[in-house]
Amino acid sequence: MKKITLAETRQFNEKSFSRFLLHDSPYFRVLNFNLAAGQIFPVHSHPAEGQLTIHVIEGEGEFLADNDTSMAAHCGDILVSDISEPHGVRATSDMRIVVTIAPPF
Repeated sequence: MKKITLAETRQFNEKSFSRFLLHDSPYFRVLNFNLAAGQIFPVHSHPAEGQLTIHVIEGEGEFLADNDTSMAAHCGDILVSDISEPHGVRATSDMRIVVTIAPPF
């Protein structure tokens, strides 16, 4: 068993989003990204099989599917997506997200 204390990764950088690898195994990967208000985690996709989740643990913004499609993202919301689908995040306030990727690549 492993306990991860997210309070230890609550760090924001005004120049670019912060990234923390929380867990990595053959089964899944867990990352924490912290975006200051106005920052964007760019829309991208991966040529891989699997799924990911993006869980908003603080703040709010938008889940981005492409340049024209977005969904509101509030604290507690979770986006579930295939890894091959375009995905990204725009923060309207300081925002923290936890991303799970299964299987990792």
